[in-house]
Amino acid sequence: MKARIKWVQDATFVGEAGSGHGVVMDGPPDMGGRNLGVRPMEMMLLGMGGCTAFDVMHILKKARQSVTDCVAELSAERAEVEPKVFTAIHVHFIIRGQGLKEAHVKRAVELSAEKYCSASIMLGNAGVEITHDYEVIEE
Repeated sequence: MKARIKWVQDATFVGEAGSGHGVVMDGPPDMGGRNLGVRPMEMMLLGMGGCTAFDVMHILKKARQSVTDCVAELSAERAEVEPKVFTAIHVHFIIRGQGLKEAHVKRAVELSAEKYCSASIMLGNAGVEITHDYEVIEE
């Protein structure tokens, strides 16, 4: 896997993933940015959220669950002093669908957290306290 980060100006950068997709990252005005894109640490949180949500949906599809919506809401805490690393991340899944079995949702969240989500497992191994919960909404 490869990525390329190109400085544009001030605190603005464009990241290009090996897949060819790009994203703008920028800092806040007090750090010389123009608030044109997500902050790099936000990008890391988004990456972890995308990774675990991808896993949960993949597992639920394999279990033939009729999911109509999946939202992962993440909240993170950071250290007060430099380096301001993540100290805790909580992921709250909201899974909507028809005829969903809660046991399948619970297992999908657990499997992502414990076995498949490389981003959250990597962060957890680095000392970030990672927690998950979920709610199932029947339509």
